[in-house]
Amino acid sequence: MQEELRKLIEETVNDGLYQIILSNARNREKAFKVKIRPVMLREELMFQETVYQGTKVFHENYPAGEMIPRIGNYLLQDFKQCEIEHTNEKAVILVSKKGKMTVRKKDTAQQRAKTAEAAQGDCREAVKMGRPQISMTHNRVKKYILEEGTAVPFLVDLGVQGKEGQVVRAKYDKYKQINRFLEFIEDILPALPADREIRIVDFGCGKSYLTFAIYYYLHELKGLDAAITGLDLKEDVIERCNGLSEKYGYRKLRFIRGDIAEYEGIAAADMVVTLHACDTATDYALAKAVKWGAKVILSVPCCQHEVNKQISCKELNPVLQYGIVKERMSALITDALRADILKAEGYETDLLEFIDLEHTPKNILIRAVKNGKINAERRREEINKISDVTEFLRIEPSLWNLLKPAEEQGN
Repeated sequence: MQEELRKLIEETVNDGLYQIILSNARNREKAFKVKIRPVMLREELMFQETVYQGTKVFHENYPAGEMIPRIGNYLLQDFKQCEIEHTNEKAVILVSKKGKMTVRKKDTAQQRAKTAEAAQGDCREAVKMGRPQISMTHNRVKKYILEEGTAVPFLVDLGVQGKEGQVVRAKYDKYKQINRFLEFIEDILPALPADREIRIVDFGCGKSYLTFAIYYYLHELKGLDAAITGLDLKEDVIERCNGLSEKYGYRKLRFIRGDIAEYEGIAAADMVVTLHACDTATDYALAKAVKWGAKVILSVPCCQHEVNKQISCKELNPVLQYGIVKERMSALITDALRADILKAEGYETDLLEFIDLEHTPKNILIRAVKNGKINAERRREEINKISDVTEFLRIEPSLWNLLKPAEEQGN
């Protein structure tokens, strides 16, 4: 490895790294791309290597001492290009056919400082000349609902922020995800009651990053009376979340152990959240939300296996013969039908991008807001559309079976 390259990688592989992408493979049958990014595992900084080989993706975690020589070997043997994104600099490494390496670096911190200094100079000059100040900055820092630099107790305890409010580099994707979700909450606020307690259920809450975020946003930032119940099967997770809720004095945020399909703890809810509930667990959560008369439903489905096993359509056989195509089509069809079924129940429904696809393939959010009672004629039209699709594809999605009207039962 060339000395400059070795030094660059040693300086880069730390907690300031955003990602490294190795591409332009010498032999695409081995791997056509490798991504490397920092992750925190048991409070230890590690580096996750994601290898893309054909249609398969492999993940492995390494300490910095092992990751550095791996990157060098990849460049010497397998790839002709390496892009490094770091808080302090960006670099591109190119490897010629003869093995000669060219390193191009850009000091982003220095560049930002120069831009800021120039902008300040322009503003001072504008003031002197009596001209209005016009911002020419295109790369503006995004303003998040939970601002960087302001410590939020649950984000600190869950490892997303440091004690001073700085976002942990390895958790930046999670930080963006939380704020993105709060933007959806902000959008649907007008649909929630403002004159009484807001009742919310979070099915499959897991570690409850987003559950805590919802409570913090509604109770602490908006001053609303919100009562949230988080439901999950893992007893240790429930115990930890209840401990944190008690620590923060979140009196109306509680967590209980239970199965989504069997939960009967309440008779009504204003909002139901279900994020990454596996396969048909999402359908049971959506069905309960409808039966409770929930004003708002926010759902990010996961692992849609049911339709993939059922789908059988002679006209689509030429494309369904490919496993990966069948899997993705089935997942998209499942979510589209869920949205249509909710429309038939009187909801205004949208399918939205939850988070960038590069961060997670489970990036579709179903947002449903109750818009009043649907009239009989419109409901019949929606039901007929759904029936046509399910019959054509020979599928019986669980949500359809849980909610379809009596006249459709047995068809």
